This record gives sequence, structure tokens and C-alpha cells, in this order.
Amino acid sequence: MDEIEGAPPFDKRGLFEGCVRLPAIADSDELRREVEGLPTSAWDSPAERLGVHRAAGAVFLRGYAPAEGEKPIFDRDALGGLPSCRALINRLAAKPMRALLARLPGGALIPSHCDVGEYFESTIRLHIPIITHSRVWMVCDGLSYQMAAGEIWALNNSRKHAVWNAHPTKARTHLILDVLPDPNIMALLQGGEPSLGRRLQHVDDEISTRTRKRDVHAGIQSP
Repeated sequence: MDEIEGAPPFDKRGLFEGCVRLPAIADSDELRREVEGLPTSAWDSPAERLGVHRAAGAVFLRGYAPAEGEKPIFDRDALGGLPSCRALINRLAAKPMRALLARLPGGALIPSHCDVGEYFESTIRLHIPIITHSRVWMVCDGLSYQMAAGEIWALNNSRKHAVWNAHPTKARTHLILDVLPDPNIMALLQGGEPSLGRRLQHVDDEISTRTRKRDVHAGIQSP
């Protein structure tokens, strides 16, 4: 992929574990206003999504879903109507990579998985909650995290991770941004809070059960 050629190599697995809350915030009220103003037609429905992310609807703001192949990364039309999202993306990254809005419906779960490949090995994934609540759990490397609206988190997506929206009706929407490891991001990581996860048995059990069901349905044998 041309966009990551020349990117400095780095050991993401060794850089940080799980999730890190960065010392930066976003205006979640303004972001929410923009997101809620999107037409229904802007969202890919869960039925149009592939693989492990099938449960979530998405609006790609930069680039395309990996399932569509190695297409060039550039601003998509939807980003033009989201000035606060654009400003935040540009504030966080000198050269932003893929960016999307991801909406996980109430009761939905993205099963445990790792993101693999050169693109994911060369980028750091950021999550910015825009619409969320207290019954959403991001799980990474065996620990559960709760992310509040307006916070900015780094997720080590090279490690096993999953998401469970345990509320039966309320959706969760995040801005997800992949960035190259430039000095700004590395400084934010260094100043971040890495020890906010905890083990929650009921969350682990739900994710394990539903991940196994996914594997059985897909014909994947557990190790």
C-alpha cells in the first residue's frame, strides 16, 4: 500500500498492551450533533459488512474497508459534511490513514479477533467514543475497558480484542482512526494511562460464548 511505504517500523505489540487512554479530549457534543445529522443512507448496514465486523454499521470517512481490497486512502464524501470530525482527525494525525464511524447496535457483539497484515502492523488505532453508555465493554488482551464520550483511546488491535454492547436497545458509535506512529502520537501514548482495564468474568463469558458460536458457524476449529 503506497500510503504506508516508508513508514518507520515499530513493534506495536511491545509498544503498549491492551488500551491506553490518551491525554487529549474531543468535543463529543459537537461530534454527536454531526453524526446524528447523517442520513440513514450514509450508513453501511450490518448486512453489508463482512467477517467479524458484520454486527456494526459503518460510514467510511477516509479510505475503504479492508474487504474491498487495497484501495487508495483519501477523504470520502461523507467527511465533507462533518467539519468537527475532519478537524479532530487532522489534529491527531499529520497523515491520517483510514477513518470511519462505527455504530454497534444494542445487544450486538464483535467477537474476539486480531487485525493482521502489513497495514495494521504499520498503524496505531485510535477510538473516540461519540455516542456511548455504561454498558459497553471494549475487551483487549483479556481486560475490559469502558470508554467515555469525548475520550481518546489507543487500541492495540494486534492483540485479541472484542466489543460487547450489553444494552438491549442503545447503540454505541465511535470514530475510529488509524494513524502512523508520528512524534505527536508517540508522545500522547507515552503520557497516556495504560492501566485502566480490569478482568470481568461476565464480560469474558459472554464474549467467549459468542465467539465460539461464530467459530462453529464459520467452521473454524478452536485450538
